[in-house]
Amino acid sequence: MPVATAHPAEDHSNVCPDTFHVAIIGGGIGGLAAALSLATYSPQLTNITVFEQASEYGEIGAGVGIGIQAGRVLQKLGVWERANAISGSRNGVHRSTRRWDNDGMIVDVPAVNSQGSESEVGQLWVHRAEILEVLYTEIRRKKCAKLETDKRAIKLEDHGSTVSINFADGTTAAAHLVIACDGIHSTIRSQFAIDKPSYSGRIAYRGVLPLSGTAISSNWTYPSLTVSWLAPDKHFLVFPISQNRLLNVVAFVTKPESELGGLKESWKSSAPREDLEKEYEGWTDYVQKIIGAMDPVVSKWKLNDRELLSQWCYMDGKVVLSGDAAHAMLPHQGSGAGHSIEDANVLGLAVRDYLNNPAAKLSTFTSLYEAVRLPRAQKAQITSRQAGDVYEMQGPDFEGLSFEECLPIAAEKLKDRMAWVWSGDIDKDYTIAKTRL
Repeated sequence: MPVATAHPAEDHSNVCPDTFHVAIIGGGIGGLAAALSLATYSPQLTNITVFEQASEYGEIGAGVGIGIQAGRVLQKLGVWERANAISGSRNGVHRSTRRWDNDGMIVDVPAVNSQGSESEVGQLWVHRAEILEVLYTEIRRKKCAKLETDKRAIKLEDHGSTVSINFADGTTAAAHLVIACDGIHSTIRSQFAIDKPSYSGRIAYRGVLPLSGTAISSNWTYPSLTVSWLAPDKHFLVFPISQNRLLNVVAFVTKPESELGGLKESWKSSAPREDLEKEYEGWTDYVQKIIGAMDPVVSKWKLNDRELLSQWCYMDGKVVLSGDAAHAMLPHQGSGAGHSIEDANVLGLAVRDYLNNPAAKLSTFTSLYEAVRLPRAQKAQITSRQAGDVYEMQGPDFEGLSFEECLPIAAEKLKDRMAWVWSGDIDKDYTIAKTRL
């Protein structure tokens, strides 16, 4: 990317793919998926740069879910088979939900594939670092984007036809389109909208432990390795990643903010395993065994929620938000990463169509991206909040009821909760929206 110096006035009649510069801020799953999508849909686009603030490309964290719609995107980007190869297997069951006290089944939700066959595109449970490596390797193989590190963007400036990006190291770069994929604490978003995180009422303990060959796996009696144990105000989730070599653990606890002691929304926050053992004392033996097999120090995360953003495009469409920067959501539906991949797909389509329509304004097509993606992402944000309440039997439908009385209500609410996330056709939605132009 060139150093930002001259910034000519915007001239839409002379848009040319080989001189159109795209800067992607953030090299996580969403950022690399966006780069790959742009390059796939517009192979003539030769000026794509991903700026990552860390010294190397890599994801912090552990397991993440990727739904069918995002899986279809990965298929179009040419990486589905490699992504599927690193996924954990659910044996046809998306999630088995169980009682916290006696292991009794509440409801088993079946896994769904796009064509109803295990050979077709379906849901994935993957390690964040491993799926990032799949995307990173494909970009390197295709040589379709520049990948820069140690580049922390701190400010954008509008110069008519371009946007200049100011980095913490004192350098600048210019781009015709800036895609902000810089996460829940997005610096780019903060330039246009105030980040107002609010405590959701829950914290999460997280960890990863070996699964293959352990006593846990050899004595497993459930139909799937993806299981949630539910209780009022707590639930305990496990799912397999890394070809079932690892078990990802997330333990949720409702807790007043006054008891958090300064806990942060950060992967760097941690706690001794004994804290987790106390929270789940008396739970079923499987939960006790899993906790006992975790590391002595586990991750401990404050789960914040955020207001829905009504606008994702700024500076006359030259700056767009994507992924968590646009729609950070609670983890209770496990769809945040998938939605960032869906964003990448629609951005790729929008940029392709802009480059094929040089007389049009860029803002027309970035607004099209927003129009297609914003309603679906906001629905995911809202339903993720609701899912947390269902898993912990909270809210008006459960108020005043005993645990036994809550169980059939929870079962009914959970059995089809993910259907809308897995269904639909994003490409069709885009085509319909484009036709309206």
